[in-house]
Amino acid sequence: MLQKAVVFLSTKNLVLSHLEKNKGKALSGEAIAGELGVSRNAVWKAISELRREGYDIEASTNRGYTLTQSPDILSADGIRAGFENQALSGEIFVFEQLESTNKTAKELAGSGAAHGTAVFAKRQTGGIGRFGRSFISPPGGIYMSLVLRPDFLNFENLTTTTAAAAVCVCRALEGLGLAPQIKWVNDVFLNRKKICGILTEAVTDFESGTVGWIVLGIGINFSVSMQDMPSDLSQTAACVFPDGSAPISQNAFAVTLLELLLSCFAESSDAEVYAQYKARMLALGEEILVKQGDALFSATALDINESGHLIVKTKDGDTLALSSGEVSIRI
Repeated sequence: MLQKAVVFLSTKNLVLSHLEKNKGKALSGEAIAGELGVSRNAVWKAISELRREGYDIEASTNRGYTLTQSPDILSADGIRAGFENQALSGEIFVFEQLESTNKTAKELAGSGAAHGTAVFAKRQTGGIGRFGRSFISPPGGIYMSLVLRPDFLNFENLTTTTAAAAVCVCRALEGLGLAPQIKWVNDVFLNRKKICGILTEAVTDFESGTVGWIVLGIGINFSVSMQDMPSDLSQTAACVFPDGSAPISQNAFAVTLLELLLSCFAESSDAEVYAQYKARMLALGEEILVKQGDALFSATALDINESGHLIVKTKDGDTLALSSGEVSIRI
């Protein structure tokens, strides 16, 4: 299924990439076909499909095809073209729809996909969050998963990967003038409402006891219409740009986020990550509700330690370091 999708998109993406590199210039179908090594009919079909997707491509009998304006459409070539350092990323896949980007990324990882391989979907039909919960993924969101190989991570503790991802999402949004915060363990909030969830999955080699690969999933309500979200989420979830007024394209944001993630994974220490994590933590000093298994209790959030554990003080005066569980805050 994956191979069919990649082959189907190949010619279209090649044509789009060529047009984007020559944006505003007229290119003949013959010239495009010759440059890409495809038939003129294949170019015409690719142009027709791109137009149906919303790309403004003018055609002139004497001049050829001209890409006049690129709509905000996530594409593999649009993302790839934005990388200043091409060595930062592995393969990039963008799908119209997937059951789950993590599921597809795990299939790729199991087949030997390189570190930095990224899988994006414009929509997920079976997105999954922590504890197997459904992650609602309507159009307009940025849903992505990264294949990570431990040898390329600078962390002493691989669980730091999740915290680093939350920090990088915040940094990408801060670059747009926003002030996101992190709710322990793996959610990013804006104005005290959830805009991003992160799910990290790993496969361990039973013989060696070492982690073979990690798949990091990130789902961001980038320009989702809240009308496409279940009504019961309206009090707790939000969209970064609900009116479609994002000052940056989805492709450009994806590039920024990928570069932040891959650079952080390669260069940052655990201590540096948790210092940045703590600086962005939501609800420090506030009363929170902690759920661990069947236990439910109130506590005050105090700190996060060098292992990513949440330090809380219970109403009985006990200080606990939480390594698992989930917390609720007052909206």
